[in-house]
Amino acid sequence: MPARISTDSNLFKAMEVFVAIVETGQMTAAARLVGMTQSAASQHIANLERSYDAQLIDRSTRPVKPTQTGELMYRHATRILNSVADLATDLRHKGPHPISRLRVGMLASTATTLSVPLVQLARDQYQVQDMTLRAGQSGDHETLLRTKEADIVISSNPFYDMDGLERHPVLTESFLLVLPASYDGPSDNLGTILSRLPLVRFADTTNVGRRTEQHLRRLKLDVPRVIQADRSSMVTACVARGMGFTLLTPTLLIDGFVEGMPMNIRPLPVAGLSRRITAVARDKELGPLPAAFATAARTALIDQIGRQMGETGLGAVSTGEDA
Repeated sequence: MPARISTDSNLFKAMEVFVAIVETGQMTAAARLVGMTQSAASQHIANLERSYDAQLIDRSTRPVKPTQTGELMYRHATRILNSVADLATDLRHKGPHPISRLRVGMLASTATTLSVPLVQLARDQYQVQDMTLRAGQSGDHETLLRTKEADIVISSNPFYDMDGLERHPVLTESFLLVLPASYDGPSDNLGTILSRLPLVRFADTTNVGRRTEQHLRRLKLDVPRVIQADRSSMVTACVARGMGFTLLTPTLLIDGFVEGMPMNIRPLPVAGLSRRITAVARDKELGPLPAAFATAARTALIDQIGRQMGETGLGAVSTGEDA
């Protein structure tokens, strides 16, 4: 009989925290990824070091790095955690159907549009009976993938810094200029618009907010932070009430149009700001399903954009790897 492992799930959780610290280089970021407080994460690492009577993290460096013993622990921990995840996947998929349970993460802005077609596809073509859907931002998707709480995500981040994933393009979309319906001033210069209206924008905690901020900085535009939000419907609601203007993609505008918010949509007067939506799953775990999800998501989104925005929205959307 093999030797009994000292502590059950606490050991696995401590290893999960340790791996997150090594991969992020920060205790705070690692704690956020595994869904706990920084003090709880620190306690897990202290318990792990005490259990093996070894210092695993060099806390004197920034970012923090594993010690030589920590490097050894990292190699073993990643292998153990991957094996545990593989076991869970195999057990979930064992039964009369090849994929008995499926957990899906989606962007909040696309969740309403994608939920029904993706559920129908999973049930009709892959006989999935147990399906969990979660809406959020790309940062939430990173946590779901790292903690293996999602099998596939439809996200605006392809997570190229994470190994062991397969990626299938859904679409690429350019940002558009979104003005209040009552706006009658010039729309060909962002500086001029900023002199008349404040920018309503996504918060810096979101991928869209960071991308927008970086692009405006490249354009050397000093934009005061007046109104920030972390949901597209909140941004568009403020614009619809004449509180400012914003920069959003067609998929980020879907909820606003569905809710009947009056907006004046124009092409963005500056080039180079776009985002790509990708279906991301752990490599080779779901067979052809991730690619099928990408195709179904593309069809549903383009159809919804066409219905709500017509050619204004479709002109900002392209598909395929090189889009």
